[in-house]
Amino acid sequence: MGTLKTETARTRLDLLAPPVAAALEQWPVGAPVDADDVLVAPIDATLADTAAFCEAYEVGLDVSANCVVVAGKREGEIRYAACVVLATTRADVNGVARRALDVRKASFAPMADAVELTGMEYGGITPIGLPESWPILVDFRVVAAAHVIIGSGVRHSKITIPGPALGVLPGARVVEGLARPA
Repeated sequence: MGTLKTETARTRLDLLAPPVAAALEQWPVGAPVDADDVLVAPIDATLADTAAFCEAYEVGLDVSANCVVVAGKREGEIRYAACVVLATTRADVNGVARRALDVRKASFAPMADAVELTGMEYGGITPIGLPESWPILVDFRVVAAAHVIIGSGVRHSKITIPGPALGVLPGARVVEGLARPA
């Protein structure tokens, strides 16, 4: 994966946000992917944004995945979900994601809310370790990739994980049409 220097994530919990580290510690035995297949690499935090990261570390956009938090209201209750899409695509927030949340209108969650509710840094939010009540909508292209690079919950590292593993995270649903080409 480009020029990244990866290590087993469970041996480098210092490179993960606390909810991500906790999720790896509780990784289910017998899952399609072993927790030791989840790798982490330190990066320059100023290069955490997708385009800058891919260029600096020679990683293709087609193997870089983004996790965005979306929100919508229904009967006064705010509902949240995560959408995981490849960097070559954009999440269909007001179509597919809105219908999955069963709300009239969906949008990207405010940064402060996303950070507070996930316990992760903005720009590093990952589907691993999200609140259990949140659906995780994963575009089919992500699970079709042999490996993808996603956030680690912090801006100073990235996770490399087999794409199919993201489709079997707790609360995950693989969704056809979640993303559209960018």
